[in-house]
Amino acid sequence: MKVPASDQRAIALASAAIARGEVICLPTDTVYGIGADPFNTAAVTRLLTAKSRTRANPPPVLVAEGQAEELSEEISPAARALMEAFWPGAMTIVVPARASIGWDLGETNGTVALRMPDSDTTLALLRAVGPLAVTSANQHGQPPATAVEAAMDQLGGAVSLYLDGGPSAGGVASTIVSAVGEPTILRQGAISADAVWQALA
Repeated sequence: MKVPASDQRAIALASAAIARGEVICLPTDTVYGIGADPFNTAAVTRLLTAKSRTRANPPPVLVAEGQAEELSEEISPAARALMEAFWPGAMTIVVPARASIGWDLGETNGTVALRMPDSDTTLALLRAVGPLAVTSANQHGQPPATAVEAAMDQLGGAVSLYLDGGPSAGGVASTIVSAVGEPTILRQGAISADAVWQALA
């Protein structure tokens, strides 16, 4: 099912699908993503299966305001500096996961990758349902989808609801930085290395 992200029903339909443990496709500020309830093990398995990924590649978690603190054991000064500089935006930050969180995203080694997207639709959904496990909307090894039609072509019926937000504004995946110990850039994306180091200086 495809629904315009601007449709008044969009957030309610997406929230209901998430509550049922289904996988949805949503627009973000970078590329389209597919998301599921991170606290529902079956839903996370469906998410990984839709993308043809294994538990060795756990999904990041998208958050709205105030949700990162609930999921992390510790927000280090480096992580806080990156959040203040780049959130909401194309910055994914790996932090220690809260030990009592009670979820299973895969082989995370006690960490979680968090991002606050600069997308009104996605932030509204996150405020409504809480954090979501979200990964790019494409088959593993294929280019990320920058339009909902590309996501539909690759993922088909593995996703129950597609929110159509038009062409992605960014089109480049987020930069990933580990703030566990000494900060390390794990993936160069929309935010340059120079900008990262400047924020951390």
